Amino acid sequence: MSTATSAQPAGPTLAVRVLEGIGEIRPGDDLVEVVLASAGDTLVDGDILVVTSKVVSKAEGRIVRAADREQAITDETVRVVATRAHEGGITRIVENRLGIVAAAAGVDASNTEDGTVLLLPVDPDASARRIAEGVLARTGRRIGVILSDTLGRPWREGQTDVAIGAAGVQVLDDLRGTTDAAGKPLSVTMPCVADELAAAGDLVKGKASGCPVAVVSGVGHLVGPLDLPGARSIVRPAERDLFRLGADEAMAQGMTAGRTAGYSAGRSIGFAEGFAAALAAVERERVPR
Repeated sequence: MSTATSAQPAGPTLAVRVLEGIGEIRPGDDLVEVVLASAGDTLVDGDILVVTSKVVSKAEGRIVRAADREQAITDETVRVVATRAHEGGITRIVENRLGIVAAAAGVDASNTEDGTVLLLPVDPDASARRIAEGVLARTGRRIGVILSDTLGRPWREGQTDVAIGAAGVQVLDDLRGTTDAAGKPLSVTMPCVADELAAAGDLVKGKASGCPVAVVSGVGHLVGPLDLPGARSIVRPAERDLFRLGADEAMAQGMTAGRTAGYSAGRSIGFAEGFAAALAAVERERVPR
């Protein structure tokens, strides 16, 4: 039986560290200056900054007065996916103007002054690009930038950080057309490395540590030109979205479509015909307008 020895080559190494000493961010703050003051001369070509989107929103002045957070959520919503009533009120899962499906449209009332809420950046990809460009201009270092936010996932408890903005980073590792270790062709494999980087950064940043920026080293092969597709390219187009509505919402829409089809025909319709009408209605919802 063979055993590993020190003479064997080491595998890839991933290092994730947090930048400390970043205080409260206020509207107008220069995030590049803040990051470089914390990082000193430690950033190198190929590093990736994972920046909590909340500090970007604060620096960009995305703080709004809102006595009622629900109205702010409504203002940011372009499509309701699902709603559920519970003891604490109503949870709304919606698509926001960035195409992101999330609870409360990404409107955040935590770590903000009373009577205010925090909206997501207007253009997270552009925000990430400005940070990467600023670091390059001031240090000559070519880095990637990920803007992260915390989202839930269908079928999974808990939340994780995902990329809502990216610049200079390959967001998807498209392995389709290649083969696996056994030589079998890969036809659908396309890891979302931007989300994986965002989650890795969150492991060291935490949620209440006051450390909103992490540095990921060891994956320089993912860093490239600043005009690489950003995180907006991760959003699945409507025509390929198989889960565009919540279960209850899809059922209600289907029942309405079935009744409407029966009324139009001037007769009662059977289950099979009503079900077909429901499917057709859901399919129409999936087609972008």
